[in-house]
Amino acid sequence: MNSLTIKRIYEPASPDDGFRVLVDRLWPRRVSKAHAELDDWLKDIAPTPDLRTWWNHDPTRMAEFAERYLRRIP
Repeated sequence: MNSLTIKRIYEPASPDDGFRVLVDRLWPRRVSKAHAELDDWLKDIAPTPDLRTWWNHDPTRMAEFAERYLRRIP
C-alpha cells in the first residue's frame, strides 16, 4: 500500500519520510538546500500566486481552494 505524508519543510527529515518532495514555487526562507534533504522540488504543480493570494490562509476557504487547485491539474 502506498501512502502520502504531508510535512512542513521546517521539520527535520526522518528516515521514515521516504521520497521527499517540495511542492512550492518559492524556496522557503532559512532552509538550505543541503539541509532540506529533498529528492525533488516540483515548482510547476504548486498553487499559483493568484490562488494563494485569494486563499490568504483562510480556513473557511480551504475546500474551495482545494477545488480550484485540483481543477488546474490535467
